[in-house]
Amino acid sequence: MRDTELRFKPRNPDKYKGNPANIIYRSNLELTLMRYLDTSPAIIWWRSEEFFIPYFSPVDSKPHRYFPDFHVRLKDKDGKIKEVVIEIKPDIQTREPIKGNKKEKTYIREVIEWGRNQAKWEAAQRYCDNLGWEFQIVTEKDLGIPYKNGNKTRKR
Repeated sequence: MRDTELRFKPRNPDKYKGNPANIIYRSNLELTLMRYLDTSPAIIWWRSEEFFIPYFSPVDSKPHRYFPDFHVRLKDKDGKIKEVVIEIKPDIQTREPIKGNKKEKTYIREVIEWGRNQAKWEAAQRYCDNLGWEFQIVTEKDLGIPYKNGNKTRKR
């Protein structure tokens, strides 16, 4: 386990599809969504990084495996059962990077990550479309919480 990973202990382990003793989160954003998924009556089951979607990276021109943050089965407000694949990202990482006053290395790193993420998200959208699922990118704005760059959960 990396030093920025912590374990989440669900109150409702029967709702978790996978090993509930091995649920890892890397940010407060992930933790916030995990708490919601664990306790919301609308959630039938959920899992975190328990399956992968193949994708081709434009960065190294090779195939890779993308493990989405969450896969959820829920009952929507109309009573329909649906499945949603969710990726958690800070809002700033959901937009193409702008050079601005950044150092060249920082900007290049952001452009590479942006390209990799775009390939993952396009593959996830196709995968979900084929199965009749939804794909969503969720940010701090969707969760209604403040988030600043570097607001990651650290091992204490």
